[in-house]
Amino acid sequence: MIRALEVDYLQQLRHSHPAWTLLRAENAPMIIGFLQRTFIVPNLRSIAEQPLAAQLDDWLHHLRQELGEASFPREAMAYLNEWADDRHRWLRKYYPSAGDEPHFDLTPAAEQAMHWLSGLEQRQFIGAESRLKQVFDLLHEIDQGSETDPEARIRDLERRRDAIDGEIAEIRAGRLDLMATTALRERFMQMTDTARALLADFRQVEQNFRHLDREVRERIATWEGSKGELLEEVFGDHDAIRDSDQGRSFHAFWEFLMSPARQEELTDLLERILSLEPVAELAPDPRLVRIHYDWLSAGEVAQRTVARLSEQLRRYLDDQGWLENRRIMDILHNIERHALTLRENAPQGEVMTLDEPAPRLELPMERPLFRPPVKPRITAARLASGDDREIAAEALFDQHHVDKERLRARVRRALQTREQVTLDELLANEPLQKGLAELVAWLAIATEGRHGLLDEAHPQQLAWQDDQGRWRRARLPRVIFTRQPVPTP
Repeated sequence: MIRALEVDYLQQLRHSHPAWTLLRAENAPMIIGFLQRTFIVPNLRSIAEQPLAAQLDDWLHHLRQELGEASFPREAMAYLNEWADDRHRWLRKYYPSAGDEPHFDLTPAAEQAMHWLSGLEQRQFIGAESRLKQVFDLLHEIDQGSETDPEARIRDLERRRDAIDGEIAEIRAGRLDLMATTALRERFMQMTDTARALLADFRQVEQNFRHLDREVRERIATWEGSKGELLEEVFGDHDAIRDSDQGRSFHAFWEFLMSPARQEELTDLLERILSLEPVAELAPDPRLVRIHYDWLSAGEVAQRTVARLSEQLRRYLDDQGWLENRRIMDILHNIERHALTLRENAPQGEVMTLDEPAPRLELPMERPLFRPPVKPRITAARLASGDDREIAAEALFDQHHVDKERLRARVRRALQTREQVTLDELLANEPLQKGLAELVAWLAIATEGRHGLLDEAHPQQLAWQDDQGRWRRARLPRVIFTRQPVPTP
């Protein structure tokens, strides 16, 4: 339902809604231009603080050359922190679970403001016919889906079957009716707008789940009742969001998109349509051919937010933590009760003693400077062994760095079209490059979450070639990566 735009409501939006405050900002063109080219155009969900500050610094340098050195006098980090504070809320600043560097993400309100500004541009072509047809199709779909009379539904299906049979007969007779170029372009542009709007919807869904997660954490931190009452309230809110129209639609969309057959079908359709000459003349964004993978990446972020909510509830169910928190709260409440009792009749004489009545100050400049540890100097030497062979000491200096994030990306790509994949299947396409260190990294990835398991009953043998060309072998349990989380025993 559309809310009535009353004056009081509009005044409240004007002063509190981040989208409106962004449009009213003094440096709105600079801010919106930077956020558009940094987040929307490359379709990035989040960016680390240092790379984002470097991009903003380059952007400000470019603008100062055009508008003058006094145009934007502040530093890039000052602008970013201001855009992410509680007053503006155009960016979200957070720390990822696997890192200590803050990241920035675009908020749904800022994206909504940029989408509205994009609609102000005068478009040379407006697809009225395709939208009207879509309205009729939606109305027919609603009418057919809500029809309770079986005979009426059968008659409608028979009419559609007769229409399809007639179209098949026309094609067999050599009369192939192709879509006009204008109609083809019109529908392609409508598809492009809808596909990009889905990415913005994911940000809003993620924010709603994140808001629920924050509310749950606040309730757990301040709850004083029984555990059962809190769990009943939390699970009730979780079920309300899951069973809402938005929750049902998101889960249905996610299940539809996770189907490997649907992903292959989308890939084939996009490749064929983008290769059509009328569509190619529109110079479409080449990234559209992988738009469904962008949907998957955006959906994974929302799913991780839901996973954090479940993890928070699991930690709360830890009896030891709950009893410890209750013990601390009971001690604090006991102190408060005694303080209130003694407020009117303060005790006379010495009540308690302190070892140090004043805090001890330690200035930062009093601390010693950092001294690097003594690093031994190792040189190649002739080492005596049983057979007097010369051993190369250069091996002591060899350092192998294994990028675990790259290995996780290989697993995610393999699971896009399969329910599970084994480690030997992954290594068949790309063998071990860093030897035993990389194999240990694979085992760490398989055991650090709930998407990997070790099958002790079916051991396997893996082989790789070291830097000297010698073959090495290791015997280990069968490693399996799964798309769905493995249930805990």
